[in-house]
Formats: sequence, C-alpha cells, structure tokens
Amino acid sequence: MRPSLLRATVAAVALSALVVLGIALTKITFGFTALALCLLMLIGGALRFRVLPNHPAALDSVALVAVFVIAGPWYAVAVAVFGYLAGLRQPSPLVKRIFNPSYRVLAAGGGGLAYAAVGGPVGSDVLQHIPETVLAAIAGTVGHQLTNALLVSLILWLEGQVRVIDFLRSVVLPTFFPMLGYSGLGVLLAVTWLGGLNIVACFLVVVPLMVARWAMSQYQAERAAQAAAMRAFIQVIETKDLYTRGHSERVSVGVGMLGKYLRLPEDRQQALEHAGLLHDVGKVGVPTSIIRKPGKLDDSEMDAIRLHPARGVELIGNIPFLEEVKSAVLHHHEKYDGTGYPAGLSGDNIPYFARIIGIVDAFDCLTSTRSYRPARSIDETLAILVQDKTTHFDPELVDAFVEVIRTDGWKAAAVEQPAPDGSVQVIDHDDLSLGSSGGASGSAAGPA
Repeated sequence: MRPSLLRATVAAVALSALVVLGIALTKITFGFTALALCLLMLIGGALRFRVLPNHPAALDSVALVAVFVIAGPWYAVAVAVFGYLAGLRQPSPLVKRIFNPSYRVLAAGGGGLAYAAVGGPVGSDVLQHIPETVLAAIAGTVGHQLTNALLVSLILWLEGQVRVIDFLRSVVLPTFFPMLGYSGLGVLLAVTWLGGLNIVACFLVVVPLMVARWAMSQYQAERAAQAAAMRAFIQVIETKDLYTRGHSERVSVGVGMLGKYLRLPEDRQQALEHAGLLHDVGKVGVPTSIIRKPGKLDDSEMDAIRLHPARGVELIGNIPFLEEVKSAVLHHHEKYDGTGYPAGLSGDNIPYFARIIGIVDAFDCLTSTRSYRPARSIDETLAILVQDKTTHFDPELVDAFVEVIRTDGWKAAAVEQPAPDGSVQVIDHDDLSLGSSGGASGSAAGPA
C-alpha cells in the first residue's frame, strides 16, 4: 500500500510543481536578468555540505532570498530548479529524481508567498526599505524552510525508513536557525546587485557564501576525522592478536545494522557505531603475553582481561565527543541474568548500547576463526544467540538482530587469520560464557 501511495504522492507533488512553475513562467520576463538569476541559483546549489552522513544540503536558499528581493517571488519559483542541477551528478532512484526538483519549486513558492505576505519590497524599492527587506527575507526563509520540511517529512513517512521526528530533530533543527542568519547574505547580495553591479555581485558575494558552506560542513568533517583516527588506533591495538584483527570494525558495522533496524536517531546511531568500534579499546592496557597465551588463563590473568572495559573508559574519558559511549564500553560484558562483569548488572539496568554491543560482540567472535576453533556458521551462531537470550542477552534485541542478519546478511569484510590449532585450549573472553578460569562454558564452549 505504502509504495503505491508514495508514487502517487510524488506524482501529485510533481504535477503541482509543474502547475506552479507554468504560472510563474507567465509572470516573468525572459532576458538577461532571468538568465543571471538562473546562474545565481546554480552557484548556490553547487555550494553543498552535509548536515549528517546521509543528509546533504546546499546554500541555494541563500540565493533564493536574493531572488525574492531582486525580482520577486515569481522569479524565485521560475529559477528554483536550477539549485538542484548540481545534485544530478549523484545517482538516485527515479522517484527521487522527480521529487527533488518538484519540491524545490513548491518550497520556493512557499517562501515567496511568505515574503509577499509581509509586504517584502522588490527591485529598486529595496534600497529605500532595507529594514523591511531584512524582515521580509527572514519570513521568506521561514516559509521556504517549513514548506521544504513538510514535503520531505511526508515522503520520509511514506518510505517508512526514517522517523519524521528524527529527521526534524537531526536535520531540520541544526540548519533552521543558521539559514535564518544566512538570509542576511541573500539581502546583501540583492542590495549589491540592485546597487548597479548586477551579475558581478554574484562573484563578490560568493566568498562569504563559501565561508558559510565551510562553516556548515566543519561539524561533519570533524566527526569523519575523529572516526578515522579511532579506526587507526583500533588497528594498532588489534595487532596484539592476529585472530581478532578487524573485530572492532565488524562489531561497529553490526551494531550499526541493528541501530538502523531499530530506527535510532542519526546522532544516536553514530554514537552507537563509535561505541562498537571502541568497546575493546581497553585491551591496550592488557599485556600481550596474556592476550596471546596458548592455554587457559589463571585467575590473575583473567582479572587483567576483565579490567579492559574500565581501562577503555579511562582512555576515552577525556574526549568530550565520546562522553555518551562510556557506559557502553564499560558494561558490554554484563549479562542479562546479572552474572557478567564488571558490575553484575542485569536486565534493563544494563545500558541499552551495552546490550546491543554484547550481542554483536559475541556474534562476531563465534563467526570468526580463533586459535582454538574454526569459525562457526551464521545459522549456528544465530541459534546460539537465541538459545542464550534471557540469560546472556536482551531477548528483544536478540530477536531484532536475528531478523537483521537473516534479512540483510552479514557483509562485513573478512580478514586473513591463521588456521586454528586444535592443541591450543584457550577460550577467548568474547565467547558467550566465561568460567572462573577464563574458559567458556555452555553453548559457547564448543565440543569437549
């Protein structure tokens, strides 16, 4: 039902946009000004940045404000689609290729309607009414942003892949107020244009527009750099044990898959993936001789292993952007029945992210080769997770993870690992159950 409704809605949006665009084309005069404004919108659309990894945005709304002021709302509707042309380089489904230019036309109409409703000056009148122009530009920006958010939210709701409230919170809110401020750049551009420079004003104002783009993109660039640094750090740690190379990356991928299935907000999704990547970072404080010991660990050695969650929290404790992942790193070895470590937490008292990581951590361990056993199959491992839910794992999260793997598969990249040596008796601490000496018990232990 929803796919049909989605296509029908996109068709209705496209038809409405064509009607509005057709009316606009009868209201404007074709000539140098119209061509120059098309170029202005093209420049604004080319200045793109990312609010979050999956949500690109552009500064064409700044250019749109200038068009409101220079030539009026009908011109803005007529040239709005040129802000989309830069995005054509990115491959996308046909439905999106129809919807994206259509909603831009309607959003320009919503902004133009708001600009006209407050009596926004147009053309030469602007130079005598600067304060009124600024207020009208703010109103036009609000109208444009709200229409934009309404149309995109409708499509997201019909797609059912992203919750509307998450989109509003993680995408609309972070850009709404900055765009109100940047509407002043649109007025500046328009005043410079109307002052006699015409299209030359585009090139004078492009510098502050570039600065605006740079400022808006810095947050995401910083997060990407932080993620790269964390991955490099983890790779260094994992050189201690050839059998666990790639483990942290795979856990990060796995918790990311589960987080998307659970429809976590994007900021929480990113925090969860960071927590998955860093869950074993405390191993840097565990002697390599213990990690590589070819036999069962004694009690003191097992105590050293069990300290790695706390050591991990110590390592990331002074990094502000990782504040929210600390509890996940500290408690990812807790068990649902309260028999885990370090605090013996049980049930919902275990932090949510820690419960997620515990499942994926065990899953990756069992499906990877270890010194004492070959990798288990996906189906066998999922059966073990189901068998051990309520004792080791949150049962609802196990059911969700099984559904994710059965639907999407396990696509994380494999790494080269040595063949297992049957004479080695050590059991990795990530296997499902830990005995007093560090060996696994129950279904995780494998054949006797």
